[in-house]
Amino acid sequence: MNLVRPYGDTTGDGMVQLSFTLPVPAGPRAEAAAAAFAAKMGLDPALVVHAKAVGPQFTFFVVYGRSTAVVDLDQVDVPEREYPLLTTKEINLKVRSSLHRRLVVIGAAVGSDAHTVGLDAILNVKGFAGEKGLEHYRELRVVNLGAQLAAVDLVDRAAQERADAILVSQVVTQRDAHVQHVREVVDAAVDRWRTGRRPLLVIGGPRFDPSMAAELGVDRIFSRGTTPREVASYLVHALTAKSAAA
Repeated sequence: MNLVRPYGDTTGDGMVQLSFTLPVPAGPRAEAAAAAFAAKMGLDPALVVHAKAVGPQFTFFVVYGRSTAVVDLDQVDVPEREYPLLTTKEINLKVRSSLHRRLVVIGAAVGSDAHTVGLDAILNVKGFAGEKGLEHYRELRVVNLGAQLAAVDLVDRAAQERADAILVSQVVTQRDAHVQHVREVVDAAVDRWRTGRRPLLVIGGPRFDPSMAAELGVDRIFSRGTTPREVASYLVHALTAKSAAA
Protein backbone atom coordinates (compact mmCIF):
# COMPACT_ATOMS: atom_id res chain seq x y z
CA MET A 1 0.00 0.00 0.00
CA ASN A 2 1.47 3.34 -1.08
CA LEU A 3 -1.16 5.49 0.61
CA VAL A 4 0.18 8.41 2.66
CA ARG A 5 -1.28 11.04 4.98
CA PRO A 6 0.43 14.00 6.66
CA TYR A 7 2.41 13.45 9.85
CA GLY A 8 1.77 15.79 12.77
CA ASP A 9 1.95 14.27 16.24
CA THR A 10 1.90 10.60 15.25
CA THR A 11 2.41 8.70 12.00
CA GLY A 12 -0.54 9.02 9.64
CA ASP A 13 -2.63 11.23 11.92
CA GLY A 14 -3.36 13.63 9.05
CA MET A 15 -2.53 16.77 11.06
CA VAL A 16 -1.66 19.81 8.93
CA GLN A 17 -0.81 23.47 9.54
CA LEU A 18 -2.46 26.06 7.33
CA SER A 19 -1.90 29.81 7.14
CA PHE A 20 -4.09 32.42 5.45
CA THR A 21 -5.44 35.98 5.74
CA LEU A 22 -9.09 36.99 5.99
CA PRO A 23 -10.45 40.50 5.29
CA VAL A 24 -11.90 40.69 8.82
CA PRO A 25 -10.73 42.88 11.75
CA ALA A 26 -8.90 40.93 14.46
CA GLY A 27 -11.04 39.60 17.29
CA PRO A 28 -13.23 36.68 18.37
CA ARG A 29 -15.47 36.95 15.30
CA ALA A 30 -12.45 36.79 13.00
CA GLU A 31 -11.09 33.71 14.79
CA ALA A 32 -14.44 31.98 14.56
CA ALA A 33 -14.58 32.81 10.85
CA ALA A 34 -11.08 31.35 10.38
CA ALA A 35 -12.05 28.12 12.15
CA ALA A 36 -15.20 27.87 10.03
CA PHE A 37 -13.24 28.46 6.84
CA ALA A 38 -10.70 25.75 7.73
CA ALA A 39 -13.53 23.37 8.60
CA LYS A 40 -15.07 23.93 5.17
CA MET A 41 -11.69 22.94 3.72
CA GLY A 42 -12.05 19.59 5.45
CA LEU A 43 -10.01 20.11 8.62
CA ASP A 44 -11.66 18.45 11.61
CA PRO A 45 -11.03 19.62 14.23
CA ALA A 46 -9.80 23.03 13.05
CA LEU A 47 -7.90 24.85 15.79
CA VAL A 48 -6.84 28.49 15.44
CA VAL A 49 -3.38 28.52 17.05
CA HIS A 50 -2.28 32.00 15.97
CA ALA A 51 -4.07 35.21 14.96
CA LYS A 52 -2.51 38.60 14.27
CA ALA A 53 -3.96 41.84 12.94
CA VAL A 54 -2.61 42.97 9.57
CA GLY A 55 -3.78 46.55 9.54
CA PRO A 56 -7.25 47.56 10.77
CA GLN A 57 -9.28 45.38 8.38
CA PHE A 58 -7.32 42.13 7.97
CA THR A 59 -6.21 39.24 10.20
CA PHE A 60 -3.54 36.62 9.58
CA PHE A 61 -4.17 33.12 10.94
CA VAL A 62 -2.37 29.85 11.51
CA VAL A 63 -4.75 26.90 11.87
CA TYR A 64 -3.89 23.38 12.98
CA GLY A 65 -6.21 20.50 12.18
CA ARG A 66 -6.74 16.98 10.89
CA SER A 67 -7.29 16.30 7.19
CA THR A 68 -8.98 13.14 5.96
CA ALA A 69 -7.28 13.34 2.54
CA VAL A 70 -5.08 10.44 1.48
CA VAL A 71 -2.61 10.36 -1.44
CA ASP A 72 -1.74 7.24 -3.43
CA LEU A 73 1.94 7.57 -4.36
CA ASP A 74 1.40 5.21 -7.29
CA GLN A 75 -0.90 7.83 -8.83
CA VAL A 76 1.54 10.75 -8.43
CA ASP A 77 2.91 11.74 -11.83
CA VAL A 78 6.38 13.30 -11.77
CA PRO A 79 8.00 14.42 -15.05
CA GLU A 80 11.31 12.66 -15.65
CA ARG A 81 14.37 14.55 -16.87
CA GLU A 82 14.93 13.24 -20.41
CA TYR A 83 18.51 14.44 -20.77
CA PRO A 84 21.70 13.59 -18.85
CA LEU A 85 23.12 15.92 -16.22
CA LEU A 86 26.54 16.80 -17.64
CA THR A 87 29.72 18.05 -16.03
CA THR A 88 31.21 21.44 -16.91
CA LYS A 89 33.82 19.77 -19.09
CA GLU A 90 31.21 17.68 -20.92
CA ILE A 91 29.02 20.73 -21.55
CA ASN A 92 31.88 22.75 -23.02
CA LEU A 93 32.99 19.82 -25.17
CA LYS A 94 29.49 19.17 -26.51
CA VAL A 95 28.99 22.82 -27.45
CA ARG A 96 32.33 23.03 -29.21
CA SER A 97 31.94 19.75 -31.11
CA SER A 98 28.28 20.22 -32.08
CA LEU A 99 27.86 23.95 -32.66
CA HIS A 100 31.48 24.78 -33.56
CA ARG A 101 31.04 28.13 -31.85
CA ARG A 102 30.02 29.54 -28.48
CA LEU A 103 26.44 29.07 -27.35
CA VAL A 104 24.77 32.46 -26.79
CA VAL A 105 22.36 32.84 -23.88
CA ILE A 106 20.44 36.03 -23.10
CA GLY A 107 18.38 36.47 -19.95
CA ALA A 108 16.19 38.98 -18.13
CA ALA A 109 13.28 39.49 -15.76
CA VAL A 110 10.59 41.21 -17.81
CA GLY A 111 7.69 43.56 -17.25
CA SER A 112 7.18 44.88 -13.72
CA ASP A 113 9.38 42.20 -12.14
CA ALA A 114 12.37 43.80 -10.41
CA HIS A 115 13.75 40.60 -8.85
CA THR A 116 17.06 39.28 -10.19
CA VAL A 117 18.01 36.73 -7.52
CA GLY A 118 16.86 33.74 -9.58
CA LEU A 119 18.23 35.17 -12.82
CA ASP A 120 21.62 35.87 -11.27
CA ALA A 121 21.71 32.46 -9.58
CA ILE A 122 21.58 30.80 -13.00
CA LEU A 123 23.62 33.26 -15.08
CA ASN A 124 26.24 34.83 -12.82
CA VAL A 125 29.55 33.14 -12.03
CA LYS A 126 28.66 32.99 -8.32
CA GLY A 127 25.88 30.55 -9.21
CA PHE A 128 23.68 28.66 -6.78
CA ALA A 129 23.80 25.60 -4.49
CA GLY A 130 27.53 25.21 -4.91
CA GLU A 131 27.40 25.33 -8.71
CA LYS A 132 28.84 28.17 -10.79
CA GLY A 133 26.49 30.01 -13.14
CA LEU A 134 26.45 29.88 -16.94
CA GLU A 135 29.05 32.67 -17.19
CA HIS A 136 31.53 30.12 -15.85
CA TYR A 137 31.23 27.90 -18.93
CA ARG A 138 33.96 28.67 -21.44
CA GLU A 139 31.83 27.77 -24.46
CA LEU A 140 28.82 29.85 -23.38
CA ARG A 141 28.45 33.59 -23.95
CA VAL A 142 25.98 35.10 -21.49
CA VAL A 143 24.14 38.43 -21.79
CA ASN A 144 22.38 39.34 -18.55
CA LEU A 145 19.97 42.25 -19.11
CA GLY A 146 18.72 42.47 -15.53
CA ALA A 147 15.17 43.31 -14.49
CA GLN A 148 12.08 45.23 -15.62
CA LEU A 149 12.85 44.83 -19.30
CA ALA A 150 10.08 45.10 -21.87
CA ALA A 151 9.39 41.82 -23.65
CA VAL A 152 9.90 43.32 -27.08
CA ASP A 153 13.25 44.81 -26.00
CA LEU A 154 14.42 41.42 -24.78
CA VAL A 155 13.46 39.79 -28.07
CA ASP A 156 15.07 42.57 -30.13
CA ARG A 157 18.33 42.23 -28.18
CA ALA A 158 18.20 38.44 -28.58
CA ALA A 159 18.00 38.93 -32.35
CA GLN A 160 20.92 41.38 -32.29
CA GLU A 161 23.05 38.97 -30.27
CA ARG A 162 21.97 35.99 -32.40
CA ALA A 163 21.02 34.24 -29.20
CA ASP A 164 20.51 30.50 -29.11
CA ALA A 165 18.38 30.71 -25.99
CA ILE A 166 16.30 33.30 -24.16
CA LEU A 167 15.98 32.84 -20.40
CA VAL A 168 13.13 34.62 -18.63
CA SER A 169 13.01 34.70 -14.83
CA GLN A 170 9.77 35.75 -13.12
CA VAL A 171 9.21 36.00 -9.37
CA VAL A 172 6.31 38.47 -9.05
CA THR A 173 3.09 36.46 -9.27
CA GLN A 174 0.31 38.82 -8.13
CA ARG A 175 -2.73 38.38 -10.36
CA ASP A 176 -0.70 35.93 -12.50
CA ALA A 177 1.68 38.68 -13.63
CA HIS A 178 4.36 36.03 -14.24
CA VAL A 179 2.15 34.24 -16.76
CA GLN A 180 1.17 37.46 -18.52
CA HIS A 181 4.78 38.60 -18.89
CA VAL A 182 5.84 35.25 -20.32
CA ARG A 183 3.03 35.39 -22.86
CA GLU A 184 4.26 38.84 -23.89
CA VAL A 185 7.72 37.40 -24.56
CA VAL A 186 6.24 34.51 -26.53
CA ASP A 187 4.11 36.87 -28.63
CA ALA A 188 7.10 39.13 -29.32
CA ALA A 189 9.22 36.11 -30.31
CA VAL A 190 6.55 34.75 -32.63
CA ASP A 191 6.24 38.18 -34.26
CA ARG A 192 10.01 38.55 -34.61
CA TRP A 193 10.76 35.08 -35.96
CA ARG A 194 7.87 34.53 -38.33
CA THR A 195 10.27 32.58 -40.53
CA GLY A 196 13.40 30.73 -39.57
CA ARG A 197 14.36 29.14 -36.30
CA ARG A 198 13.73 31.14 -33.15
CA PRO A 199 15.88 30.80 -30.02
CA LEU A 200 14.88 28.40 -27.28
CA LEU A 201 12.49 30.00 -24.80
CA VAL A 202 13.31 28.89 -21.26
CA ILE A 203 11.30 30.12 -18.28
CA GLY A 204 12.15 30.00 -14.60
CA GLY A 205 10.36 30.95 -11.39
CA PRO A 206 9.05 29.50 -8.12
CA ARG A 207 5.39 29.56 -9.11
CA PHE A 208 5.68 27.93 -12.53
CA ASP A 209 4.63 24.35 -13.12
CA PRO A 210 6.94 22.58 -15.63
CA SER A 211 3.87 21.00 -17.23
CA MET A 212 2.72 24.47 -18.38
CA ALA A 213 5.39 24.71 -21.11
CA ALA A 214 3.17 23.70 -24.03
CA GLU A 215 0.30 25.83 -22.77
CA LEU A 216 2.50 28.93 -22.61
CA GLY A 217 4.28 28.20 -25.88
CA VAL A 218 7.79 27.88 -24.42
CA ASP A 219 10.37 25.11 -24.74
CA ARG A 220 11.09 24.51 -21.07
CA ILE A 221 10.03 25.63 -17.60
CA PHE A 222 12.25 25.32 -14.55
CA SER A 223 10.79 25.76 -11.09
CA ARG A 224 12.32 26.38 -7.66
CA GLY A 225 15.54 24.61 -6.74
CA THR A 226 16.88 24.44 -10.30
CA THR A 227 20.68 24.64 -10.53
CA PRO A 228 22.82 26.23 -13.29
CA ARG A 229 24.12 22.82 -14.38
CA GLU A 230 20.58 21.58 -14.99
CA VAL A 231 19.89 24.57 -17.24
CA ALA A 232 23.21 24.25 -19.07
CA SER A 233 22.68 20.52 -19.60
CA TYR A 234 19.22 21.17 -21.02
CA LEU A 235 20.46 23.88 -23.39
CA VAL A 236 23.18 21.60 -24.72
CA HIS A 237 20.72 18.71 -25.10
CA ALA A 238 18.09 20.79 -26.92
CA LEU A 239 20.43 22.78 -29.15
CA THR A 240 22.67 19.90 -30.20
CA ALA A 241 19.54 17.91 -31.06
CA LYS A 242 18.34 20.81 -33.23
CA SER A 243 21.76 21.10 -34.84
CA ALA A 244 21.80 17.39 -35.67
CA ALA A 245 18.30 17.56 -37.16
CA ALA A 246 19.09 20.58 -39.32
